[in-house]
Amino acid sequence: MAETEKHHKRTFTGFAHHDLKKEKAKWSKETLAIWEKYGCEESVDKESFQKSFVRHVNTTLARSSLNVDNFSAYQATAHTVRDRLIERWNATQQAHTLKDPKRVYYFSLEFLLGRSLDNALLNLGLKEQFGEGVKELGFRMEDVLEQEVDAALGNGGLGRLAACYMDSLATLDYPAWGYGLRYTYGIFQQRLKDGFQMELPDYWLNFDNPWELPRLDIAIEVRFGGYVSKYTDENGRTRHRWEGGDGVQAVAYDVPIPGYGTKNCINIRLWSSKPKRQFDLSRFNAGEYEQAVNEQMKAENITAVLYPNDNHMVGKELRLKQQFFWVYASLADIIRRFKKTDRAWDQFPEKVAIQLNDTHPTLAIVELQRILVDQEGLDWDDAWDIVTRTFAFTNHTVLPEAMEKWHVPMVEYLLPRHMQIIFDINLFFLQKVEKQFPNDRDILAKLSIIEEATPQSVRMAHLAIVGSHRVNGVAALHSNLIKTTIFKDFVKFYGPKKFENKTNGITPRRWLHQANPKLSNLITEALGDKKWLKDLSLLKNLEPHAKSKDYRRRWKAVKHSNKVRLAEYIKAKTGIDANPNSLFDVQVKRIHEYKRQFMNILGVIHRYHYLKSLTPEERRDIVPRVVIFGGKAAPGYHIAKLVIKLINSVSATVNADESIEDLLKVVFIPDYNVSLAEIIIPASDISQHISTAGTEASGTSNMKFVLNGGLILGTVDGANIEINEEIGDDNIFLFGHLADRVDDLRHAHRYRNVPMDPDLQSVITSIETGNFGDSRIFAPLINTLTFGKDYYLLSDDFGSYLDAQKLVDEAYKDEDEWCKKSILCTARMGFFSSDRAIREYADQIWDLKPVPAKA
Repeated sequence: MAETEKHHKRTFTGFAHHDLKKEKAKWSKETLAIWEKYGCEESVDKESFQKSFVRHVNTTLARSSLNVDNFSAYQATAHTVRDRLIERWNATQQAHTLKDPKRVYYFSLEFLLGRSLDNALLNLGLKEQFGEGVKELGFRMEDVLEQEVDAALGNGGLGRLAACYMDSLATLDYPAWGYGLRYTYGIFQQRLKDGFQMELPDYWLNFDNPWELPRLDIAIEVRFGGYVSKYTDENGRTRHRWEGGDGVQAVAYDVPIPGYGTKNCINIRLWSSKPKRQFDLSRFNAGEYEQAVNEQMKAENITAVLYPNDNHMVGKELRLKQQFFWVYASLADIIRRFKKTDRAWDQFPEKVAIQLNDTHPTLAIVELQRILVDQEGLDWDDAWDIVTRTFAFTNHTVLPEAMEKWHVPMVEYLLPRHMQIIFDINLFFLQKVEKQFPNDRDILAKLSIIEEATPQSVRMAHLAIVGSHRVNGVAALHSNLIKTTIFKDFVKFYGPKKFENKTNGITPRRWLHQANPKLSNLITEALGDKKWLKDLSLLKNLEPHAKSKDYRRRWKAVKHSNKVRLAEYIKAKTGIDANPNSLFDVQVKRIHEYKRQFMNILGVIHRYHYLKSLTPEERRDIVPRVVIFGGKAAPGYHIAKLVIKLINSVSATVNADESIEDLLKVVFIPDYNVSLAEIIIPASDISQHISTAGTEASGTSNMKFVLNGGLILGTVDGANIEINEEIGDDNIFLFGHLADRVDDLRHAHRYRNVPMDPDLQSVITSIETGNFGDSRIFAPLINTLTFGKDYYLLSDDFGSYLDAQKLVDEAYKDEDEWCKKSILCTARMGFFSSDRAIREYADQIWDLKPVPAKA
């Protein structure tokens, strides 16, 4: 190697990444060529890892080698891995810049990423050699991984789906960005006090976060309030200008997302709110200390907390501010990138696709129209054509009460120009509706973006539909329901082609390979290689192994090992002994009435009563069961919090009753999150997905459990239906009324004297007589079944629910047959990969092509 090359190779390794642009501008062609050869190299062997590890301990952490604990080892390992990630990130962004492809921008107010280190190591293929490197330095990789705090930037399924989709976009080499918010406090930490949920702040950013790259040079001013002025442009047209108001800054933080088995590494850009002026020195000098920092506090509040409570006006205003702040900054960033190409505006949808993950980012539609009309001078119709070709909308609910609305006076106050544009969008849309359905005032009222109430409200789902070229549901039943119920009048106007289905999927890299490494290795051994991690349909080749006695034995051993791991966790966190030889029955998800954790715990009480009624001899044939709950209730959701209290009260009674021995245990695991899900899901024998039919859009936890060889006990709802179609009737336990019966059953409860199921009445009586503590506490919960007319139909489904539980008990007695079912469940889950879902979005909605990064 020439001395010049040696010199440059040494020099390049010392450059900080933020210095590169400045330095490269000075380089000759020869130097640039050498940079391409050597400048992006970071070795991935064990020795290079250890060298980087020690360097980060000494410089990044400013510690000596004698002062390194597990957390410091995590930080040094994470920074070492991030160095390699940044190389791929730079290469990916360079490839996209050079090829200038169409990009998709995924707008999600939640990204429930969980821990990043293990995922990055696996996706980069570095876990084995870096694990050895950590071991030789005196640490266990398992202990190092445990030090990471979950990035809890989401409430549940919506945020986890977004994270899975970003993983698939990276793995499949699609040019994509995610846009979200960098909440100072993520979803709250859940603690239990006397069985009640207590919420504590989640200080996830208290320590160094190696997985974000601050972009302090990218600061976008976002405006609220002010007024709208009119003026006449040079062509004599009346124009509008948004002026005045208060401003805050949106500062960018980037989170690299590596693909698996590819050099591609894409980006999630999270915005943090900062004041334009951090400190008012004149007020401080005048003794007005609180007022001096008031502007800073008001600005930073916007991204302080994930989804502030909106059960009061201050909370509603803050949540609206969050949503606009996020979409304003994101669109400004996207448009800045587009303008670099000097293309005409009518080419914008050919280079930009924006996917709205639920209604939270819907104001982006209005903001883009404002930019095009007010700032870029386009005619209204030309601008609206660009807007509608750019956006697509994913709906995540079938519950009318869950549809997001904003009061018109509040929108006018915070966003005066946007409210004008919304009124105009609605007027022009309704004029088209009236032309198609003359004098049909009923359909005008149903389709109007503005709900005529006191006060008027903006229906965000309606706005999202009108402003998008595609609307999709997330499971076959859900997509059909939105076309036949909540959006049926839009289908009548637009026709069915605008509405389609994109069944959700999950990433097998996180939810099997990372969460269940022993099962992943067993699958790889059977299939011969790891290609199934990028083509989940290859799992179909596992089916013949279900007939192998030896393979079943090893499969059962993996499941038992996972149950032992969970039992140890339960003992450490709750003090409850969970026998891993029992059937592990799991329901972990957000606590909500429609998800019916209430029915589950009522079923547990029924089982407890039944066990108490048996003689010791009769109990010998009973399958021991550990019923495991986990999930958080929204802080203002009183009924959901009472469900948690009832679960813990039943747990205290049942677990203390020695007369039933080990035949039933009840466990509530607090502070459910992604990392905990990675322990619970692989250990499940049966998982419950028991929402009232027609209320769960899809669900993705059901997919995770089945992919890991767990069977489902569920209703005919959401993705349960498609899972059933894939894995077969023999490998799932379904019960309950179908969605087409729900309205009639609710009508009967409301207007007729429908008697409660006798078994359910017996359970309710047991609660009311104080068998599980002070019954007065649970009166509001019981009232939902009586005075509340049992809206979620627990009584109607309770009998078939108990029958399904009996079938589970009987099936589990044949361990060998159960294991066959488990293997077949995993083998038939190929359809539910997020890779498949993303390909469908790319081909059928976004018109997006892969752009592989340079190897």
